[in-house]
Amino acid sequence: MFNYILRRLLYALPVLVGVNLITFSLFFLVNSPDDMARAHLGEKHISQAQIDAWKAQHGYDKPLFINHQASGIQQVTDTLFAQKSLKLFTFDFGVSDSGRDISFDINQRMWPSLAIAVPILLVGLLLNITFAMTMVFFRSTYLDLSGVMLCIVLMSISGLFYIIGGQYLLGKLLRWMPISGFDEGFASVKFLILPVIVGVIGGIGAGARWYRTIFLEEMGKDYVRTARAKGLREWRVLFRHVLKNAMIPILTGVVVIIPTLFMGSLVLESFFGIPGLGSYTIDAIAQQDFAIVRAMVFLGSVLYIIGLILTDISYTLVDPRVRLH
Repeated sequence: MFNYILRRLLYALPVLVGVNLITFSLFFLVNSPDDMARAHLGEKHISQAQIDAWKAQHGYDKPLFINHQASGIQQVTDTLFAQKSLKLFTFDFGVSDSGRDISFDINQRMWPSLAIAVPILLVGLLLNITFAMTMVFFRSTYLDLSGVMLCIVLMSISGLFYIIGGQYLLGKLLRWMPISGFDEGFASVKFLILPVIVGVIGGIGAGARWYRTIFLEEMGKDYVRTARAKGLREWRVLFRHVLKNAMIPILTGVVVIIPTLFMGSLVLESFFGIPGLGSYTIDAIAQQDFAIVRAMVFLGSVLYIIGLILTDISYTLVDPRVRLH
């Protein structure tokens, strides 16, 4: 088991290095520091002196990879690549272009993101699996057909419709909960109910239809026919055998989205005023704060790789034969 996890970690390291290099190239080769300065200051009536001053203020005035003006090891360390890219591997995100501590902001904003994402994941998973198993139990009936049609309708509706409709109906007309905002501690619950409802409803169509496909595929396998031949009831076959053997694809869908739990939802957080990492990223893009965008891209890559590693580990727990490959 240890060797299996070690192999997966070693596989992930070059991927993370590659993502870091691509990100650095996009920010500093394709989009030069001069372009960053112009975008931040405004492209009209900007002198080269102002551009140089902005680059010096934010640490963008150093050479890319090798500083020939420095001596010794500083030729490598006193460069943009070392200061802006390599430091990310130690999770030293530095200071934003507006002067804020990025690590502090991430630590503060990850909790609102988790507060909205974890309930959406757990409640959505429970409803999706329950709905899908109900359709499979009544497969080839009008109830199954109606469920599939409902899933298609839900999938066809834009997520913005659920957000705006939920805010108008539950927040403005019925006044059951606030339309947007956030608070600290348990007082934040009233602000989280509406985005959680919207997030769950918006994901039922695709989630339930995907799980239904997985369960139907398992229903046609030999072990299901054997269980039926032994006289087991249909609901017992479905819940004790089919659900258990469908855990690998279910775990794939669940564990891989772990990064979104921390990174937050860009759309939901922005529309509902949740001060999470999703809205943090949107605000950074709008304000052209390149340091925050770089940090969030790197953090998202790390979390996604962690999610893939956890997926591989979860496979070994469900099916020990996986660790032999």
